[in-house]
Amino acid sequence: MTVPDHISHLDENDPLRHFRDRFVVADDGLIYMDGNSLGRLPKAALANLNQAAARQWGAGLVESWEEWIDLPQRAGALIEPLIGASPGTTTLADSTSVNLYKLAAAALDAFPGRRVIVTDRDNFPTDRYVLEGLARSRGAEVRYLDADPVAGPSSADVAATLDGEVALVSFSLVAYRTGALADIAAINELARGVGAMTLWDLSHAVGSVPIDLEGTGTDLAVGCTYKYLCGGPGAPAFLYVRPALQGALRPPIWGWFAHADQFSFGEQFDPARNIERYLVGTPPILSIAAATAGIEIVAEAGIEAIRAKSVCATELMIELSDEWLAPLGVELGSPRRPSERGSHVAFNHPDGFAISTHLRRHHRVVADFRAPTTVRMAVAPTSTSYAEVWTAMAALRETVAGGDYEEPEPAAVT
Repeated sequence: MTVPDHISHLDENDPLRHFRDRFVVADDGLIYMDGNSLGRLPKAALANLNQAAARQWGAGLVESWEEWIDLPQRAGALIEPLIGASPGTTTLADSTSVNLYKLAAAALDAFPGRRVIVTDRDNFPTDRYVLEGLARSRGAEVRYLDADPVAGPSSADVAATLDGEVALVSFSLVAYRTGALADIAAINELARGVGAMTLWDLSHAVGSVPIDLEGTGTDLAVGCTYKYLCGGPGAPAFLYVRPALQGALRPPIWGWFAHADQFSFGEQFDPARNIERYLVGTPPILSIAAATAGIEIVAEAGIEAIRAKSVCATELMIELSDEWLAPLGVELGSPRRPSERGSHVAFNHPDGFAISTHLRRHHRVVADFRAPTTVRMAVAPTSTSYAEVWTAMAALRETVAGGDYEEPEPAAVT
């Protein structure tokens, strides 16, 4: 497909275009539109791994712990400017699910007289599962709200669920299916009004939209590093605890990395008074070393420039959707206003599963599918070109218009 001149002009004038060279692009013919699921591999991650494995582990052996011991906090410090967090509030370790559990349990235990957790029914599955399991173990309940399927939870939706029984309010800042961007400031204010804490999942937001946890009065947050931060499959997640709560909450898992004097090997657990309190066991050093490469790229590119490109590229996707896809029966599944949308766009079609598979097999366009009908395409501003956006949308139009895509076996879902 020949890319129009005005699209090529966007790439030529893109201030972030040179960042693409910082990533491994093994196949120039592959159109990768799934960076909201797994970001590309930064070249620096390979160097970081070699440094940590060959020089530190291989040559330094156990003495390399002098360099590794505070790596979770140093990696967290790299993330803090990206999420509007003050120094010493963020650390990197464990998975998103484990971190969500740790913070949600600590928050629920801080309110022995309150037994309700509020979230939305369309929140990411692991978030709902973790909260349901926690509620069951604590004799509490999860109070679900049914939000607009595209716009996500509104302030009015949240307000209707809140009362003096609520201990914790937990949502995703950017919805995994639709890309809807929640009003974090308004929801935090509503939760404070009834004396509840807030816990946000930033997984689909960090590295793609500006976030101001401190300015919005956020209590707690978690997020993964393998999407827009390009940390690699299974990369460690981060957690945030605002300063006033760090010494007050007691995490449910007590580990030696959370001890106030770790190498005293004391008989009793004496938790640290700072963000280290929320660590558990030995952190995955090699994985953290790899993850810092992508975090540093996003920090260097700057979240404002990233957001500007994201808005421009997703606006292009929506414009092409209106022109090319709507007449073919494809419905836009994301908010139209940029201020209400993250960096991926959803397209709904009854044959979405077959369409997404056909795109990969016959057009070499990697998007993804989310049940029941959604094809998601993401813009990762540090590595996605405008030409890729246009080509992917053209391939989607051709696929839907042709109508000859085969129905794949369910096992093909990834």
